[in-house]
Amino acid sequence: MPRPTRADHRALAALAAPLAATQLAQVALSTTDVVMMGFLGTTALAGGGLAIVLFNQVRTMGVGLLTGTANLIAAASARRADGEIRRIALTAMLIATLTGAAGAVVLVGIGFLLEPLGQAHEVAQAARHMLFALAPGLIPCLWFQVLRQTTVGLQRHLQLLWVTLGSVALNIALNFALLHGIGPFPALGLAGIGAATSAVHLAQALVLFALMRRDPVVRAALRPGPQRPGTGSVAHRILRLGVPTALTYGSEAGLFSVLALLAGGLGATALAAYNVVNQITYIVFQTAVGTSHAASVLVSHDAAGPSSSPRRWAATALIQQAGLLVLVGLVYFAFGPLLVQALAADATEATIALAATVLIAAAVTQFADAAQNIAVGLLRGIDQAGAGFRATLIGYWAVGLPAAALFAFGLDWGLIGLWIGLGCGLAACAALMLARFHAATRAATP
Repeated sequence: MPRPTRADHRALAALAAPLAATQLAQVALSTTDVVMMGFLGTTALAGGGLAIVLFNQVRTMGVGLLTGTANLIAAASARRADGEIRRIALTAMLIATLTGAAGAVVLVGIGFLLEPLGQAHEVAQAARHMLFALAPGLIPCLWFQVLRQTTVGLQRHLQLLWVTLGSVALNIALNFALLHGIGPFPALGLAGIGAATSAVHLAQALVLFALMRRDPVVRAALRPGPQRPGTGSVAHRILRLGVPTALTYGSEAGLFSVLALLAGGLGATALAAYNVVNQITYIVFQTAVGTSHAASVLVSHDAAGPSSSPRRWAATALIQQAGLLVLVGLVYFAFGPLLVQALAADATEATIALAATVLIAAAVTQFADAAQNIAVGLLRGIDQAGAGFRATLIGYWAVGLPAAALFAFGLDWGLIGLWIGLGCGLAACAALMLARFHAATRAATP
């Protein structure tokens, strides 16, 4: 790959930094939920954390279905096709509504299947209450994603970070109110945490929509334009990028969900530790998501222009992310137990010790996780999203899951074995996708 210039690093960082910061603030919603669950004890943390893992599974697939919106809008913006931008955004909003409604039904159904899937009765009951409260928030959550993808495609950030930071503050306040029954709010316990998060998703979407209406660039881009041939294919174009991306994201999230179920089979302590480590690594993973989105949009924007050099954005993204993860790994090594205690203050000593140990393995596997996510964005940027999904079928399910089961149960390594197996699957995916990107962009490399 070509060596990135300082200008390349600045251009990518300028777009990736606010996206990553917004992702981090968004994940803070579920992080505050996990912290609140910790005050309710190990069973609530295990069940509620499992519900969040499952919600993120469905949400992630919905977000993936809509992620191509930013690429299409970036390309249309490069062509100055404002009427097309409006059609893309409106079509994506319709897809988000239908997807959110279907996903909510799926979450409710999953709530009734936890005990047959091997979860203890108390853990399954706690997870079910949380899932029922989280499900209605999926629709406004996906609305927010469409609005966000529109602003990203136009390279307009519109105080996205402040919107999400404000939503975190609102989530904390509503969590306390609905958890303990403060003022006019009823005491709903664990379900109150989920209800608060659903309300915050709606507030986020409404606030971002209001900001978009006030921005002159966004308002001009979303004005009605002349009808052109092929406008009826907008949904097909979104789904052509979105379906394989959703399947790719869903394949990864599905692996994490299956691993959570396997961790539950190791006992409540192992499941609670898994949930804590998953949440910590999920926070850091959002920086890779921001970098991936930024690199993908820059590749799409360049492809619509007179010249294209996709490999330089790949090299820039991978180098920047690797440097950040080295620092994160040092933090894991130095402050692992403190990080675990910050998320699970009332967890047992056994849970804290196990989670801190697994976090050391996560310091290594996070490099593979970031690389494969960046590769997903790069492939989407060159209109080869389907290649990413095919790679996950091999990496996650033919390599990762069998390795996790072998190490955890066959070799009796327990939870640490699950995480090592996960790392094997992530590394396989990263290698396959980056090789595909390298082959597909050979002709475009100057």
